[in-house]
Amino acid sequence: MELHDFPLIAAVLAVAAVAGLVATRLRQPLIVAFIGVGILVGPAGTGWMTAQDTVEILARLGIAVLLFLVGLRLDLHLIRTTGPVALATGLGQVLFTSVMGFLIAIALGVDTVPALYIAVALTFSSTIIIVKLLSDKRELEQLHGRIAVGFLIVQDIVVVLVMIVLTAFGQRTGDHVALDVAGVLAKGLGLLVGLAVLMRFVLPWLLHQVARSQELLVLFGVAYAVSVAALSEWLGFSSEVGAFLAGVSLASTSYRDALGARLTSLRDFLLLFFFLELGSNLDFTDATEQLGNAVVFSLFVLIGNPLIVVVIMVLMRYPVRVGFLSGLTVAQISEFSLILAALGLSLGHITNATVSLITVVGLITIGCSTYLILYSHQLYRRLEPWLSRLERTGSRKAEQPEPDAEVDVILYGLGRFGGQLAERLTEAGHRVLAVDFDPHRVSTYDRPGVTAVFGSAEDVHFLETLPLGHARCVVSTLPLAEASKALVHGLRHHQYGGKIALTARTHRAGEELRSVGADLVLEPYTLAASASLHALDDVLRPRDGS
Repeated sequence: MELHDFPLIAAVLAVAAVAGLVATRLRQPLIVAFIGVGILVGPAGTGWMTAQDTVEILARLGIAVLLFLVGLRLDLHLIRTTGPVALATGLGQVLFTSVMGFLIAIALGVDTVPALYIAVALTFSSTIIIVKLLSDKRELEQLHGRIAVGFLIVQDIVVVLVMIVLTAFGQRTGDHVALDVAGVLAKGLGLLVGLAVLMRFVLPWLLHQVARSQELLVLFGVAYAVSVAALSEWLGFSSEVGAFLAGVSLASTSYRDALGARLTSLRDFLLLFFFLELGSNLDFTDATEQLGNAVVFSLFVLIGNPLIVVVIMVLMRYPVRVGFLSGLTVAQISEFSLILAALGLSLGHITNATVSLITVVGLITIGCSTYLILYSHQLYRRLEPWLSRLERTGSRKAEQPEPDAEVDVILYGLGRFGGQLAERLTEAGHRVLAVDFDPHRVSTYDRPGVTAVFGSAEDVHFLETLPLGHARCVVSTLPLAEASKALVHGLRHHQYGGKIALTARTHRAGEELRSVGADLVLEPYTLAASASLHALDDVLRPRDGS
């Protein structure tokens, strides 16, 4: 496809749009659709994409913008707030998957260098896909969502370090290894120092001038990302590393959110060409052997990756349910795995067949893991009889409050709504025992009149440790109806005689909770809308004499 083949570009974009529509109906990420379109229009299909200069340039721009946005939104604070569990699960899963993946690849007869690339590619999960799925399910702010995003950030950092090592030392085979290493370190240090100087003295002032025009801000962001990427490539590193560092250099500015929001759509459009090119380059010369190996690696990713996360989190005394929901987010390989494979191909370390194998694994795992995440709670309920054995052997035990403690309200959930409610209850003179399954939130919560303990609403045995005989009301601020219904059944099982108040996001969910025995259903969104209406009505009502 040459630059002057405008009708062909239009046709490919139209096919991609139709495939994207089908993918969204099937609740699949667009990555799967775009790679499929690449196969369709490539040599294995219609043969439309042959000479690929235009597509390759657009694909490289898409990768640069992607890495720029990753660096721009690099939130190390999120890793700190999720505690050591983000580092432990992120690094532990990377280490386990890479080692086991390498051994599996060797057992399947893969050569050493391709086996290394395959093993490393299997370790990384898609931050973009996971954040989108968790956001659609409104689970980003839940404990497993925050932990998942935390260790995905750790993975993003690791993959950038891997690319730095590959591009810095991948092509150096001379006798003067020490001099080569010193040269690489000097160039890398010079690049970092130069960016640090820009961050300190130039970029804040320059961005303030550029931001006067929103269109110019977008153009500056792309130009800056591509320029640093080109400089990095000229110094002997990859353009991907330069784009990532360009994003990091702007992450501390007040314009990062505006830049990120405006460049997201451009990133998604340009990445279309990367996945098209990737699909068109797939090598199916030995499809039977590739498919067999791809199934083996896919099963390892779909089962092994979540399992190691569950084990690590259970050993860190987190509930097995939290570990399971977090672990499902690593049951696929990411767009970074495909970028890493493309980088290995450009360096001459692997062949097109290895890239094709990694891509097929990506298609299988991304497609399957999407449904695993969408139906994660239903899947957990089916597997709970087996997973609960891990809970008894090593998971964190719920803290046990005094069974005779004098409390008026037992409150489940110390999130944004629950924390505010606990504060208001204590101000009204009520004694509150708060239960939350986030260990970090429990350990850091410090409010006079509130005793915070670790526990889960779905743990029936935990209710035996609570002072149910003294509490006049049990309140759940948990957003998931399943957790609230499990709490009601547990309370009825223990013959709790007080009032039960539950929280619902919608009126329909509220009716469902009333049907299982809730005495009161709190609908914070409805209450907030009513209060806002009264305030707006006071503002909008015409005053006498006006």
